[in-house]
Amino acid sequence: MGRGKLRIYLGAAPGVGKTYAMLSEAHRRVERGTDCVVAFVEHHDRPRTEVMLHGLEQIPRRELEYRGTVFTEMDVDAVLARRPAVALVDELPHTNIPGSRNSKRWQDVEDLLAAGIDVISTANIQHLESLGDVVESITGVRQKETVPDEVVRRADQIELVDMSPEALRRRMAHGNIYKPDKIDAALSNYFRPGNLTALRELALLWVADRVDEYLNQYRSDHGVSAIWGSRERIVVGLTGGPEGRTLIRRAARLAEKGAGGEVLAVYIARSDGLTSASPKELAVQRTLVEDLGGTFHHVIGEDIPSALLEFARGVNATQIVLGASRRRSWQYVFGPGVSATVARESGPDLDVHIVTHDAVGQGRGLPRRQRSRLGGPRLVAGWLVGVAGPLLLTLVLTSTGGGTGLANEMQLFMAVTVAAALLGGMWPALASATVGSLLLNWYFTPPVHTWTIADPENIFAFFVFFAVAASVASVVGLAARRTQQAARLRAESETLFLLAGSVLRGDTSLETLLDRVRETFAMESVALLKRTSDVEPWTCVGSVGQARPVARPEDADVDMPVNDRLALALTGRVLPAEDRRVLGAFASQAAVVLDRQRLVGEAAEARKLAEGNKIRTALLAAVSHDLRTPLAGIKAAVTSLRADDVEWSEEDRAELLVGIEEGTDRLDHLVGNLLDMSRLQTGTVMPVFRETDVDEVVPMALGGVPEDSVALDIPETLPMVTVDRGLLERAVANIVENAVKYTPSGTPVLVAASAIGDRVELRVVDRGPGIPDEAKDAVFEPFQRYGDAPRGAGVGLGLAVARGFVEAMGGTVGAEDTPGGGLTMVIALPKSAAHQPVRPELPADATT
Repeated sequence: MGRGKLRIYLGAAPGVGKTYAMLSEAHRRVERGTDCVVAFVEHHDRPRTEVMLHGLEQIPRRELEYRGTVFTEMDVDAVLARRPAVALVDELPHTNIPGSRNSKRWQDVEDLLAAGIDVISTANIQHLESLGDVVESITGVRQKETVPDEVVRRADQIELVDMSPEALRRRMAHGNIYKPDKIDAALSNYFRPGNLTALRELALLWVADRVDEYLNQYRSDHGVSAIWGSRERIVVGLTGGPEGRTLIRRAARLAEKGAGGEVLAVYIARSDGLTSASPKELAVQRTLVEDLGGTFHHVIGEDIPSALLEFARGVNATQIVLGASRRRSWQYVFGPGVSATVARESGPDLDVHIVTHDAVGQGRGLPRRQRSRLGGPRLVAGWLVGVAGPLLLTLVLTSTGGGTGLANEMQLFMAVTVAAALLGGMWPALASATVGSLLLNWYFTPPVHTWTIADPENIFAFFVFFAVAASVASVVGLAARRTQQAARLRAESETLFLLAGSVLRGDTSLETLLDRVRETFAMESVALLKRTSDVEPWTCVGSVGQARPVARPEDADVDMPVNDRLALALTGRVLPAEDRRVLGAFASQAAVVLDRQRLVGEAAEARKLAEGNKIRTALLAAVSHDLRTPLAGIKAAVTSLRADDVEWSEEDRAELLVGIEEGTDRLDHLVGNLLDMSRLQTGTVMPVFRETDVDEVVPMALGGVPEDSVALDIPETLPMVTVDRGLLERAVANIVENAVKYTPSGTPVLVAASAIGDRVELRVVDRGPGIPDEAKDAVFEPFQRYGDAPRGAGVGLGLAVARGFVEAMGGTVGAEDTPGGGLTMVIALPKSAAHQPVRPELPADATT
């Protein structure tokens, strides 16, 4: 019995038609004679979806009681006993009620697949585990019901159910997704056009990547080495020269012409020390390609054309962009160059663009470290000329009968020695001088064919010949070493210049610094290790690279201690000793970055202290004015009542007592808010959570406002919330009092509540003047009173305290414009876990 196949209908948002598409597929299969059953499908009271269930066999659901409520779940055992060919299972990320066979529905699906049953299911893009943070940043809603990406990736088929945001909002407005009482809240919250557009893009990109995986897997399984141009991937070959920016921009323009075009910039370095390119220029080009939406890659390879083509074919690239050679005309005698070689060996499936630029034909400039060395081809050529050259010259001279004279023959052998020195340096030249001297003695110095030199002058000529040859070889070798040292010092100076620039700019990214170390020295991984004492184990405070970072500096290929408790560890190869000077500068900079991060943290703490001082200053101002006003009123009323020279009527005495009571209440309210703000600033607010009904707390919070100034719309069927009742009451009271203060007389403030997904939203709607968007966050700052707040309206702490209390309970408070004018304060509170609906109505948790 083989494993069943999984097909998933993936959507960008609820309501796009995933369940409808799944049921349509089921009807098609039933018409073809396939044994297809509905294991679990939730139609959410949508008539069109419910109609699609007609004609399909449905497996009865299993009923489970949990905390006094009966829920229904998919009966996995019944489906396994029925053993259909295909089972429909809706809402793959759903969390099962305790007591079920598995905790998650995708685990139920795994059981069905293991039993050989094919499964068709649905999911939304926001339920993928890897996208949780992204979706929360877009929608403001954290998805609690998620499914591991690997479960969806393993599906045999993934079909995207797509719909434009405008069409989806029209469906919502027509009542095809939610009930009328939920439509306005959904359209103004989760189903905003921006949210839907971002979620749609996430879905398209995720599915596109999955298609790429399918294609790469197919190519690998079938041994396809040819490039398939299913998607334009443009590889830009960089040398670190100034033409790189032109190439990147040209590649970006080429990518824009094709849908889904991708730019991959690659720099290929040799594995023998400092990178040959300018680190500063490479950093600029890396930033440029990332700003244009591409990616930067650092590859190590000795043969640049082969490494570039191998990389391009490995990523299934369709085009390569290279710059025209910067070499001068005479330099082509050493080979055709990288661009011409890549174009010749690319084959018919890979287009090569050779782009002209300002540096064409101007020479490659001062050779850098690798170019300054006498590389392998030159050394081989030098030894061939140094050893085979004298032999060939001897053969030529002897075959022609000689007779040119020993002096001329020595000059010819000297020319061969100089050529060997120019190509291979000192040792090939010395070998050429030695072989040439022996051949001259044997074949051309009388008596010939003997090692004897009859004429003493010839002996002196031989010494001069060998001395001159050795001198030429020494001078060429010294020049090569000096050139190498100059190139190396230039590379080091540019690297240190870039490092110093980062210090001056105040870069605090440790990962960026370590990545720069890895690229500069062509390493596999780089890690910064730290320990608190000499006996404590090392801990990794930052690492980059594909290889796993080492646990100790001793385990690395290269370790650079900064001090006794900080070290830089590199893996990949052993560095030459001369590279450690630059590496030491990087290690010192890493220590500076750590110190800077520590200082940034301390500065943040200092800012908090400064903010506390600012609040204390404002508190003193509030005490000196706003608290003195009610005290003065109370004092005046008490003095009047105690006056012996005035006879007060009962009405006057009652009015004075009312004034005393109102002043006392105002004073109590102000002092309460000040104490609450102090608790919030010091972090001493400790909520006592318990399950609470909103309709029990809100009425108690309205004691400080006139009875006819607030209208309540709080359904009794709302789920319970997990909050601190006292803090919630204070928060609601402050927000309602603020709304009543700014609402015109005779117009009540509306306090309404509704359940949306995993939260309950409490909306306080006023019809006042409202506030502009830029001031919506400022009104929640302490001691802020917006606009023409009347004198004596408070010290501006009510909304700040309300936000602090709500956030301490895990909720949020925000301000929105009221349609038709005014301001709406929205309090979002977490539902009680015991009262989370099995199929919640929150758009983020519903699947269709």
